[in-house]
Amino acid sequence: MEKREEAKEVVEEEEQVVNPWEVSAKDGGKIDYDKLIDKFGCQRLDESLIQRVQRLTNRPAHVFLRRGVFFAHRDFNDILDAYEKGQKFYLYTGRGPSSEALHLGHLIPFMFTKYLQDAFKVPLVIQLTDDEKCMWKNLSVEESQRLARENAKDIIACGFDVSKTFIFSDFDYVGGAFYKNMVKVAKCVTYNKVVGIFGFTGEDHIGKVSFPPVQAVPSFPSSFPHLFSGNDNIRCLIPCAIDQDPYFRMTRDVAPRIGYHKPALIESSFFPALQGENGKMSASDPNSAIYVTDSAKEIKNKVGVFYDVNCIITHLLRK
Repeated sequence: MEKREEAKEVVEEEEQVVNPWEVSAKDGGKIDYDKLIDKFGCQRLDESLIQRVQRLTNRPAHVFLRRGVFFAHRDFNDILDAYEKGQKFYLYTGRGPSSEALHLGHLIPFMFTKYLQDAFKVPLVIQLTDDEKCMWKNLSVEESQRLARENAKDIIACGFDVSKTFIFSDFDYVGGAFYKNMVKVAKCVTYNKVVGIFGFTGEDHIGKVSFPPVQAVPSFPSSFPHLFSGNDNIRCLIPCAIDQDPYFRMTRDVAPRIGYHKPALIESSFFPALQGENGKMSASDPNSAIYVTDSAKEIKNKVGVFYDVNCIITHLLRK
């Protein structure tokens, strides 16, 4: 077990709170990403790795790599080692559907994942955690499923390779081999451990405590027998925002104990809110975000001047 992964799994200090459900800094300040790297125990994504990606793919590194939007990783070098030896890997990312449409912040991991799929020519699984949002956002099962279908349309529009991409909702897919892996993970994580990782309290319902294995097991190829039958050793790379790191620190702890490779991660910073870089775009505050379904008039009202989507992304990420 990696020593730094033994540390308390949720960053909750005076200065900032970063976990899968809340991102905030004290007095509206900026998130300290160096502190996150140190506390979470991941590694800074340095120039040597970016250059190696360019060499292996024979194409320029994505702008999100060059500008440091994706800035941290776990074992990304191992993924590149395997690829250089001719071994394939697969990508896993996801979306918790809590709004009618994706906003620009939601698009960041999907845009980058498309680049990775195109550059490395690898399979991709995309998890829609409609069950999670049902439990955390107090949505009905039916409404969570509807939002998942709406969000799936936006994800599909990103242009993934249809022959190499599998999109699934938890409500529709969980069962069989997927559920078997969930049980294996659940048996390896004590109640005290999951409280330490995610900060659950006695007021949280048991659905929240039981959810983490659901997000963990897409990291294991045997969860998808129709995709990877007989290839249980294929490695997994997860592009995600760094607030999802607690799920995968847990997963990486469990993986060797049940016979799988630890998933590798490549992690992004938070996309800034329209009000400034002290916050992040959030579906909880519609005025902080530009949605892919916003009209030109709505975008103009939000930003004060008209930009198309690419101009907005360039403007907000300019260093």
